[in-house]
Amino acid sequence: MRTGTMQTLEMHAMKGMKRSGIGGAVALLTLGALSGCGGGEAGATAASAQEQAGYTRVINVEVVEVAQEPFREEIRLTGVARANRDVEIAAEESGVVREVLVEKGSRVREGQPILRIDDRVLRAQVEQARAQAELAEQTWQRRKRLWEEDRVGSELAYLEARFAAEQAAANLEALQTRLERTTIHAPFAGILEDRRVEVGTMVSPGQIVARVVELGTVKVAAGVPERYAPDVKAGGEVAVRFDVLSGQSFSGSIDYVGATVNPQNRTFPIEVEMENPQGLIKPEMVASVVVERRTLSEAVVVPQDALVRVADGYVAFVAEGDLARARPVELGPAQRNQVVVQSGLEPGDRLIVVGQRTVADGDRIAVVGG
Repeated sequence: MRTGTMQTLEMHAMKGMKRSGIGGAVALLTLGALSGCGGGEAGATAASAQEQAGYTRVINVEVVEVAQEPFREEIRLTGVARANRDVEIAAEESGVVREVLVEKGSRVREGQPILRIDDRVLRAQVEQARAQAELAEQTWQRRKRLWEEDRVGSELAYLEARFAAEQAAANLEALQTRLERTTIHAPFAGILEDRRVEVGTMVSPGQIVARVVELGTVKVAAGVPERYAPDVKAGGEVAVRFDVLSGQSFSGSIDYVGATVNPQNRTFPIEVEMENPQGLIKPEMVASVVVERRTLSEAVVVPQDALVRVADGYVAFVAEGDLARARPVELGPAQRNQVVVQSGLEPGDRLIVVGQRTVADGDRIAVVGG
């Protein structure tokens, strides 16, 4: 007796026979075999019936047409922003800070006074030296006139007066320079990033009192792996992106390439200088640096995940009519999910990009996309 399930299958088969002719007949024959056999025997009988009817599996795939296009190979690095100029200013004279002229965080001009040190002692020494220099100069002029015009006096007195005048003038100049140093000036235009003294602080020569940074332009420093040494040169194009600035990107060129390799991490340094007119880039910000390694004007570029790894390399599957064909490929440079195929594919080939891991060489396929 036929079960309810077999009756249902037979009804579907009859409907299929009416719609598809031979295919329905094959299904009916299969169901007839199933009705007289057990589970295992039924599967074998169904497969045998499919083979006798000439059935071959057809795999649905998607393809893209291979074409030549420009390919830009990039080197991706992590860099750190640095100020174009960052200077710690030290006192050159000793004394007590009497006046603070600029607060930290303020913009300063080149040569603008920042601090003043007590200069009363030096100012008195300058006045004394000026009087001595004037006396020595007048004495020299009189000795000179008497000796050169009237031959009065001795040559030794003449020379002593001359050298005394020169010595007094040099002493005055040295004291005047020291007096000028009691006022500390900004060495260049920028921002007073830090001030480390207050009014009343006693300072000595060499003591750091302030820090000035210039951020109109910044430098981004990065380390390049040594294997890229032949490809990275000064003047190369660079794109720099800062995640903290919402991924804002800046362009620049390499201004400096290091001549030596760091033995600890096997990298050599590069610096990229770029404009920073709004001051958005701050020193020590982390940046993503993309350096152009090389550009190929015409290359066969395919998605890397369209290739299938095999024991001796990679293969690509292409659609030739309704068949899938395997092509061994030789790969070149890769960038993100794109890779250059140096041999194995030609422009115009229909590359299977969906279903490539299911098909085998010679399988029948049906292109449903691409």
